[in-house]
Amino acid sequence: MEGTVLRVNSVSKRFGGLVALDNVSLEVGRSTITLLIGPNGSGKTTLINVVGGVLKPDTGAIYYEDKDITYMSPAERFRLGIVRTFQTPQLFRSLSVLENVLIPSKYFLEENVLDIVLSNRWVTKDREQVQRALEILSLLRLDHLWDAPASSLSGGQMKLLELGRILMSEPRVVLLDEPLAGVNPALAREIMKRLREIRDELGVTFLIVEHRLDLASSYADYVYAMHRGSVISRGTPDVVLKDPLVLEAYIGSSR
Repeated sequence: MEGTVLRVNSVSKRFGGLVALDNVSLEVGRSTITLLIGPNGSGKTTLINVVGGVLKPDTGAIYYEDKDITYMSPAERFRLGIVRTFQTPQLFRSLSVLENVLIPSKYFLEENVLDIVLSNRWVTKDREQVQRALEILSLLRLDHLWDAPASSLSGGQMKLLELGRILMSEPRVVLLDEPLAGVNPALAREIMKRLREIRDELGVTFLIVEHRLDLASSYADYVYAMHRGSVISRGTPDVVLKDPLVLEAYIGSSR
């Protein structure tokens, strides 16, 4: 794929006698929204965990910008700009919306905090970081809730807030695990619209595991379909969703 930013090369993963990933290969184009679909148990979340560094593959390799990251830790991948979310938002619920977004700032994560305080650089940088956080909240349509506790948000708003925290870390690749799960259709479409705006305005690349194809497919650039640990189809949403192998995988899993 032209402009590939992330490449998975012949990756396999076993859990005892269970083959979760069987020689999986895929490429994710730069500044694209790529969906990873398939029935339950097809290996999608395992693949996201391998790409994110939570799990190590038994065989195969993962490349980011042609750099082998197969055995890098999640923290090392984060420093490169690869960030992931989980199905349940991991928020600090007692903190405000704005405070939640400020926490992942790379400035505070990578700088010596004592040096910042002693030099009074925190005054200027604090203002800059707050302004950036407010701009992110505005992009996500959460700026009117900046001082509300995270615990007061709806499930969909919490997912947007987690996305805001990720954007504060200046990511290049974002791995999303079912961002639309449990979200009403109107807000689900709003989330996908926000992802597309972020792709267009910030150049962020998304690899998304999602079951709600009726809501997500129209916003995607490319789709990979998995079944029983293997990729069975790839291409544009229209091509993949009409593939007989994909239809059979979904129909067969529901029997």
